[in-house]
Amino acid sequence: MLDSEFEFTQSETFGLTDVGKKRTVNQDQFLIAELSKSMLVSASSLAEIDVGRFFGGIQGQVLLVADGMGGHAAGEKASSIVLQHLIGRLLNSVHWFFQSDTGSEEEFVNGLRNLLRDAHSRVLAESRENHAAAGMGTTLTMAYIHWPAMYVVHAGDSRCYLIRDGVARQITTDHTLARQMVEAGGMKPEDEATSRWSNILWNVVGGHAQRSLLAEVHRVDLCENDSIVLCSDGLYRYVDGDQISAMLTQQPNASLLCKQLVELANDRGGEDNITVVVSHPTPKKRLAANGSVIAGDAAQKKTMPVAENDQDS
Repeated sequence: MLDSEFEFTQSETFGLTDVGKKRTVNQDQFLIAELSKSMLVSASSLAEIDVGRFFGGIQGQVLLVADGMGGHAAGEKASSIVLQHLIGRLLNSVHWFFQSDTGSEEEFVNGLRNLLRDAHSRVLAESRENHAAAGMGTTLTMAYIHWPAMYVVHAGDSRCYLIRDGVARQITTDHTLARQMVEAGGMKPEDEATSRWSNILWNVVGGHAQRSLLAEVHRVDLCENDSIVLCSDGLYRYVDGDQISAMLTQQPNASLLCKQLVELANDRGGEDNITVVVSHPTPKKRLAANGSVIAGDAAQKKTMPVAENDQDS
């Protein structure tokens, strides 16, 4: 389908971050961005073409949550570096994102992995230059929505949930020692949340670089009425996926839901920074030649997440 015929996604999206009740510095960051093609016309011989910048329709959306670690200043610096770095990469290679529906998906997924690797290298480089920030790192969970596909690239223990038909599915894996122990059969799943190993991360962007980075990538084919929730552990340690789904059913407004989730996490302890992004992506409708409304491809695919993992330094 040509870009000129279909604007790939629209959404009601809202994000909120809060320092919590125990911390003095907020090391979390979030980003909500819509990508569009543009053209700057500086001169033209055609009178019908004005000089100026012209924008195409919204082609996709980026959602991102990062949770910094490594001390007050270092953790905040790490998550900020990653956010600024990714914004720069997105601005300078935005054309590449629009190839996801026409080019090789393997190439596109490798491009997502490269985004994570580049961010990892950037944080490590900053750590080497600044001894006070040695070992700083951050989680990174980013969703790129190009209707009806959503690609999620992830490292750490922030989360991405897909909420469909009132059921919340965690798309990402928590890169914690507790999760490894559960998967190996050494810990009961019900003990994971309260385990002291649930706070120990073995895979982050940056860090001490004692092992290679795992670039976790997932593709999900979205359906109409799906919702996406990204959050840091400061939220889900107090409000699990089932509770998020139930609250969304009661309060579908993304802005109000974010505020309610943050308030609930604070009411239940608020020991960490709290960040949440809620999105209700839907396909934009377009007009056929006869003037009738043509819906997007929302209901054609109902595939649930398939993970692709990759290790690199």
